[in-house]
Amino acid sequence: MSENWRKAGWAGAAIGVLAAGAAAGVAVERITVGRGLRMKARLALDAAGDYGSLRGTEGTCRAEDGTELYYESDELPDGSALDGKKRRTRRPAAPGATVVFCHGYCLGQDSWHFQRAALRGVVRAVYWDQRSHGRSARGVAQAEGVPVTIEQLGRDLKAVIDAAAPEGPLVLVGHSMGGMTVMALAEQFPDLVRERVVGVALVGTSSGRLDEVTYGLPAYGLGAVRRMLPGVLRALGSQTELVERGRRATADLFAGMIKMYSFGSRDVDPGVARFAERLIEATPIDVVAAFYPAFQIHDKTVALQRFADVPVTVIAADRDMITPPEHSVAIKETLPAAELVVLEDTGHLMMLERPDIVTGLLTDLLARAGALPAAANVGTHDGRSTAGSAAQPGR
Repeated sequence: MSENWRKAGWAGAAIGVLAAGAAAGVAVERITVGRGLRMKARLALDAAGDYGSLRGTEGTCRAEDGTELYYESDELPDGSALDGKKRRTRRPAAPGATVVFCHGYCLGQDSWHFQRAALRGVVRAVYWDQRSHGRSARGVAQAEGVPVTIEQLGRDLKAVIDAAAPEGPLVLVGHSMGGMTVMALAEQFPDLVRERVVGVALVGTSSGRLDEVTYGLPAYGLGAVRRMLPGVLRALGSQTELVERGRRATADLFAGMIKMYSFGSRDVDPGVARFAERLIEATPIDVVAAFYPAFQIHDKTVALQRFADVPVTVIAADRDMITPPEHSVAIKETLPAAELVVLEDTGHLMMLERPDIVTGLLTDLLARAGALPAAANVGTHDGRSTAGSAAQPGR
């Protein structure tokens, strides 16, 4: 049995990351650089980079099943928390728009690091960790055997909004699973959208038909993978400790998987690639397994129409193998007035790979939504991620 599960540990590293959106492939440097040296390099990158270090005013709220959801708010300068001190509660003098950022599968609120750095002091923003991710608690309902659903995530978002931004205009920003969460919110709370939402950004996400995504796998083997994957993930999720040891033992393979499925260019800063690796490896395999089935039945095409009367920006990446650009085109077809931009030579984690472009598109959206002060000066990242890449208008 131990031999079988040792192999499952390797398989778990591959299959779990594939389901998470960063799988398959082996880093070339693994062939030429010693394992000890690579480990030292990873530690050096962890120490040198400040990615994910930005903090705001802490808060928690309860989802309908009792799950504790963690969020942070970055207030305007006369509010609080921009000096990094925590648990200050004073809000801005005049309630303006709040931008709510929703992260993707197997990530966390820190995946918005560059956008957060640029927007601090410019707009009031809320960043939160989805259930079982980041600093939020494990889903109570899931511990009781209730499957994760995208609808549940939409209700979680509503709980965060009620706690962190109970009044005033809202701009909703969602990447990947976070975009699906935004759609689920619209489906279940149309009055909230009609009365308060003034802008929406859907980044590398999908309104449905994810069961047709190939993840770059050859077509002849895809059917078997789809049939086997849910069962394999359940089995791996039941052996969390063993699989996590396997993932740690295959760290080099894991890094290669992430780079291949997360980024589309070859010039990604090693520090940013390592940051993405840390975000994804922090998600236990049983969480990967619990969330994966929800994507296969996700369909929120009708719900998208709730955003027909507000400015919408759809951002896609031409080398995204997790939510391919065709899914963003489908969103555009449902929302003809939306702005669609396809980033060239870019992968799924576009907000890390092309931070300046993504931040610029979000800033444009805020301006169109009337949520950006006229005198706002939005900065850019510190230049350590990648060189910029061209963006294509919607096609």
